[in-house]
Amino acid sequence: MVNNAIYIDGKRAIQPTSLDQTAEELRRCPDDHSFCWIGLLRPSEAEIHAVAEEFNLHPLAVEDAIDAHQRPKLERYGDTLFVVLRPAWYVDPVEVIEIGELHLFLGPDFVVALRHADKPDLAEVRHRLEETPDLLRYGPYAVLYAMLDKVVDDYAPVLDGLRGDVDEIEIQVFDGDPQASRRIYQLNREVIEFQRAVEPLSDVLIELRNMLKDRAGDADLELRRLLRNVADHVTRVVERTEGFRQLLTNILSVNATLVAQRQNEEMARLTEASFQQNEQVKRISSIAAILFAPTLIAGVYG
Repeated sequence: MVNNAIYIDGKRAIQPTSLDQTAEELRRCPDDHSFCWIGLLRPSEAEIHAVAEEFNLHPLAVEDAIDAHQRPKLERYGDTLFVVLRPAWYVDPVEVIEIGELHLFLGPDFVVALRHADKPDLAEVRHRLEETPDLLRYGPYAVLYAMLDKVVDDYAPVLDGLRGDVDEIEIQVFDGDPQASRRIYQLNREVIEFQRAVEPLSDVLIELRNMLKDRAGDADLELRRLLRNVADHVTRVVERTEGFRQLLTNILSVNATLVAQRQNEEMARLTEASFQQNEQVKRISSIAAILFAPTLIAGVYG
């Protein structure tokens, strides 16, 4: 448990030291505008079960949180939401997109954020929300919005890294680098994995906004506006990712064409060299035939 706090009316009010204390203090808090926010980093199975028992989490959601390797999704179990997000970051030296996994459990008065990797840094999200109590007082859904916004914003450096590598590959292809094909395949595989992490977010945001629409409160209206902005960013990320994938496919086709062209030119050069060699052989054979008769006579009378 890397962080544990109870918020009342958008402000950090209590800093419990254990899960039991969190539950006890939460029962004493007023029902309106109070909730706890618990952060877990690489928790053990026993720790996850302890949280699940305290907040009455659904066994299927708990099983998914333990097994990990889930696609982005939103599932509703009564008044509890289970959300899976796939944060990503780009490792430029090896041209690899690292994709993490973030699980969120949201109830009327609690948020449990479970990370399986060090990234993203959720302390930034917490500090940002604590500096805007008017937003934080909206409760667990405000935390969910901030998490979504953080994950989607972190996709921007990934896109920038991909853009730079695609530009480098284009130069390699037209310079005739034999390693270009391998690099194209590797980068295309990374783009596909990134695409799988991003595309389902559109459906998650649509479902989440529809849920808030049904509640029709003032806070829910403001959250829907904020989520619409996140949805716009997701759409741009999806479009750019699809553009990179198509561009890499086109570059691969161009590279195959250039390789075939170079091979044809090499074959033409070899054919021309072979033709010239045949002409030399013909000349030598003609000279040998001319000299054959004098050589024969000289050999006989010699």
